[in-house]
This record gives sequence, C-alpha cells and structure tokens, in this order.
Amino acid sequence: MESSGTWDVVWSNRELFTSGLWATVLLSLAAIGTGTALGIVVAAVRTSRIPVLAQLARVYLEIFRGTPLLIQLLFLYFGAAYLDIAGITVFGAALLALTLYEGAYIAEIFRSGIEAVPRGQWEAARVLGLGRVRSFVSVVLPQTRAIVLPPLVGQYLSLVKDTSIAVVIGYVELLRQGQAVVDRVGHPGAAYLAVAVLYFVICYPLSLVVRRMERKAVVA
Repeated sequence: MESSGTWDVVWSNRELFTSGLWATVLLSLAAIGTGTALGIVVAAVRTSRIPVLAQLARVYLEIFRGTPLLIQLLFLYFGAAYLDIAGITVFGAALLALTLYEGAYIAEIFRSGIEAVPRGQWEAARVLGLGRVRSFVSVVLPQTRAIVLPPLVGQYLSLVKDTSIAVVIGYVELLRQGQAVVDRVGHPGAAYLAVAVLYFVICYPLSLVVRRMERKAVVA
C-alpha cells in the first residue's frame, strides 16, 4: 500500500517532474558546452608563454576554485540586480555561475592533458610551418582527448549534480519541482525519492562511461 501511494504521488505529478528533468538537462548541456569552451581557452592561456595572460588565468582559477559555487551563484544573480545590470535571467545567472565554476576545474583537466603531450609534438608542428595557435588546435589538442576524457566526463557528472544549487535563485529545475510537489500534496519522501531517481537516471550512464574509460586506461 505504501509503495502504491508513492507511485500515485509521482504519477499524478509526472508533468512537474518531467518539466524539472528537462530544465536540469537543458542547464547541464548548456553549462557543459560553455564550461568546456572556457576551460580549453584558459588551459591554452595557462600553458602559453605570455606571462601576463598566464597570471590572469591563474588568478581566475584561484578565485573560482577557492570559493563555493553557491556563493558565486548568489553573488552573480543578486549582485547583478544590485548593480542595475539589466537583462540577466535566472537561467542566465545559473549558466554563468556554472560556466565560471566548472570551467576552472575543466581548465586544469585540459592543462594537465596538454602538458602530458610530448614537447616534440610542438616542435614537429613548428617545423611543418604551423603557427602556435594552429599547432595547438590541430596537433596538441586532439592528442589530449584520450588523456583528459575520463576526468572530464567525471567533471561533467559533478556538473549535472551541481545544477540543483540553482534552486536557491528560483530556477525551476528538478529539485524545485520536487519541492513544488511537496508543497502541493505533501509526501516529501515520495517526491524527493522521485527526484533522486531522476538524477540517477541522468548520472548513472555518465558514471558507466567513466568506469569504462578508467578500465581501458588501466589495460593500456
């Protein structure tokens, strides 16, 4: 009877859970794209021979890796309103915060991958007449893929779970819809169990990918 009641609560509010699931997936995919792009750029700057830019990149990493995501999110959203910066939406603030925070970790993942590529690859590219940027994009970056992929997918897994923090600024994602169900019909156990299951549905395939990549790396 209890499990039937749990199912009834979930099923009768399936539209809310589905809506929250898609909102979480949308934010996750957008943040993965922007965070990865930012991470690659910062990693390239960090490994460059331009001291000023490399130092600025290091300051960015220290700030965003050294402060909680929740504080960054609140600062970006409410700080923008305080400074009369118009046009920032809840989704935009959540995406910006996740991009800056996750981009800092992704940058370090790519930096370690770039530094693992033998220096001779850079020199070979220069001998072929490629500039530094072209050498990075066409020669070095493709070789880092196999190195960075397992930790990168692991970071994406953390990113998906971090999207739940966006609830504090009113983004209507999966956790917020679970709270809406509790406010409407009660049954917090059933509602939050459904939320946990849906997060598991998103994250478990990624965790399998990470595990498979790690096994391949050990065999290799």
